[in-house]
Amino acid sequence: MDYDVIIIGAGAGGCAVAYHLTQSGKRVLLLEKGMALPRDGSTLDADKVLRRGMFLSDEPWVDRRGATIVPEEHFNLGGKTKWYGAALLRFAANEFDADVDHACLAWPFPYEELAPFYDEAEQLLGVRQFEIEANFQQIVSGLRRRDAQWRRQPMALGLAADILSHPEEARHFDAFASVRSLKCDAESSLLQRVSHKPNLTILTGKAVSGFIAASSDATRVTGVVCDDGSRHHATVLVIAAGALHSPRLLQSYLEHTGLAQTLPSYRQVGRNYKAHVLTAMLALSHRPVTDVLCKTLLLLHDGMPHSTVQTLGGNLAEEIVRSQMPRLVPNWLAAPIAQRVYGLFLQTEDGSHPDNRVVAMAQGSNRPLLDYDLARLPAAQAEHRRLVHTLQRQLLALGYVALVRAIPLQGTAHACGTLVTGNDPATSVVDAHGKVHGMGNLYVADGSVLPRSSRANPALTIYAWGLRLASHLGSTVLAGQLQWSKR
Repeated sequence: MDYDVIIIGAGAGGCAVAYHLTQSGKRVLLLEKGMALPRDGSTLDADKVLRRGMFLSDEPWVDRRGATIVPEEHFNLGGKTKWYGAALLRFAANEFDADVDHACLAWPFPYEELAPFYDEAEQLLGVRQFEIEANFQQIVSGLRRRDAQWRRQPMALGLAADILSHPEEARHFDAFASVRSLKCDAESSLLQRVSHKPNLTILTGKAVSGFIAASSDATRVTGVVCDDGSRHHATVLVIAAGALHSPRLLQSYLEHTGLAQTLPSYRQVGRNYKAHVLTAMLALSHRPVTDVLCKTLLLLHDGMPHSTVQTLGGNLAEEIVRSQMPRLVPNWLAAPIAQRVYGLFLQTEDGSHPDNRVVAMAQGSNRPLLDYDLARLPAAQAEHRRLVHTLQRQLLALGYVALVRAIPLQGTAHACGTLVTGNDPATSVVDAHGKVHGMGNLYVADGSVLPRSSRANPALTIYAWGLRLASHLGSTVLAGQLQWSKR
């Protein structure tokens, strides 16, 4: 074999696995479909990023009605972590349990199993807290005076301690990619620590089209084939292409080899897709916004236990308003409005439903299918509606006119759940260690394994899962196979 491990995808999970296994001396090949992002300042340019969408994928999909959609996916070294808002929050202990009333699945292990890997991820990513700023303090204090059920929690952020010394970066960290590596993403925080090591090979612009089956046993894979025809071989394969793309690779392989007829887990591949119920709220007041980071606290409400409210980081709200203004609107008119908007981000865990799913190719089409209907999850739908209406009403009493926009199906920033982990192959795709049920050496390291998405951003949990998976591979799987090969 050329490598001990091939990892497909360089997002949070893939980079976590690459970091740990490279550190432990394994020969690692990391394949990324996209390229490294430029550092010329274009990733901080609101017109290029927001209005023109220059760094988004243009791959067409279809929805459940057959309409064409283009999910907002990023293909680049570091994956979505280059663009995320750096909110790095742990799942609560109870969010590892099933919640039948809210259609939430259970993890195959408790919070305590992932806790040490949360610790490691937070240390590697430099997670820290920042002081709440004046404008948001006024909003939070006003809400809590009117409704005692609001609670505040410090926001865990993956930002450099001195980011406020770089105003352009501080005001463009949420939804933008840092030029100075002041946002702690998977590339800058993990890959750069090991990129100099000779046992790590990183190839960008390498889209994987399929797996290579062992000649005598299709339940073992020996490598991958890329779109350019190149082939790469390894002892173990780790899929980390993301919740929309990993299930397509696995589904295609199982169908091509006939394993779809014999593996019980095949029927769960692509199912239980979730991405949070998300709403962007723009609160307009007569006061200019002077906060810089904005994203410093998480708001929780006792009456809506599956939901959270956080702010849009930096001046993202202002940039959104400006980007949505018609080009004919002069700046002297647009600017005063945009500078008085505070952005809030409302999210509710949406639970799981088997019919919410990703399919490699829609019936009668050559495009992949994203079939999702929030009506299949009425508890999540109802709670999120209460959250939006409650916050709108209370903000109005504080003098803010709140405009809302539901994040559409194309908003896949929090996509997860399409290859869920569990102990039963009839109801899950990978086991508690990330190995695909029924496969000998194929593992999954991205957010598709998450049986729950929590009420907050899932990124830290994906990092922690990747570190735990890599620890298992390095100490048990690869160690055993390498010892066997020496006999």
